Amino acid sequence: MTIREAIALLTKAEMPSAEHDARALAAFAEQTGADFDELIRRRASRVPLQHLIGSVGFRYIDLDVGPGVFVPRPETEVVAGTAIDRARESGDAPVVVDLCSGSGVIALSVANEVRSARVHAVEVDPGALEWLRRNAAQRLEAGDVGIDVHEADVADALPELDGTVDVVVSNPPYVGADEMVLVDPEVRDHDPYLALVAGDDGLAVIRQVAATARRLLRPGGWVVVEHSDRQGESAPEVLRTAGFVDVTDGPDLTGRPRVAMGRLP
Repeated sequence: MTIREAIALLTKAEMPSAEHDARALAAFAEQTGADFDELIRRRASRVPLQHLIGSVGFRYIDLDVGPGVFVPRPETEVVAGTAIDRARESGDAPVVVDLCSGSGVIALSVANEVRSARVHAVEVDPGALEWLRRNAAQRLEAGDVGIDVHEADVADALPELDGTVDVVVSNPPYVGADEMVLVDPEVRDHDPYLALVAGDDGLAVIRQVAATARRLLRPGGWVVVEHSDRQGESAPEVLRTAGFVDVTDGPDLTGRPRVAMGRLP
């Protein structure tokens, strides 16, 4: 199969990134000796590109991903960047906690870009935790500052850090149970259900993140939370209800409301 034929096949399968994906898979096949035709057929069946390649680029790092862990999207780079900015403003050795860490993209980006930070990554799902530990070990070998990985539920996370954390950041599950029909097949059929759905309104875990952030943060500390573009008003309101002030909501790379942020008074 030629690249032109691959692009045509992916276009027929209604892939919005047909040319990009075809060329990325061609490069991967050339580098690894993988069967290009089979890769294209699997991508046409909506297997995520990142699962086929086995990695994802995120800000300034590359991380391993695959079945069992949520594949990070570009909008989360804005969330990570916001947390990095707040960490840099917090002093010489900021303490940062990443709740619902998944593959570790946010935690490891903070560690990579704020070298003085002490970063804690919290994940409860065993499958995702394997990818998190793997990525943390690889980044440490690559010369990054290490992160502390914790197997814990959001509600019970890190009581030993109560009142000492500068930034709590999270990309939690935020899809409502009845919204799954709206989700792309790559996400619906391949990302872990636990990483997607959060109660009927999609806000259940965001509420828990807000409650835990209030416990963990020092006065003046910040919480930064990703949410869906349908929660531009409801997610910030969760933070206000939890007692945060200076609550704002920022856009993702396409201008959609996706990043709620608030400060503990």
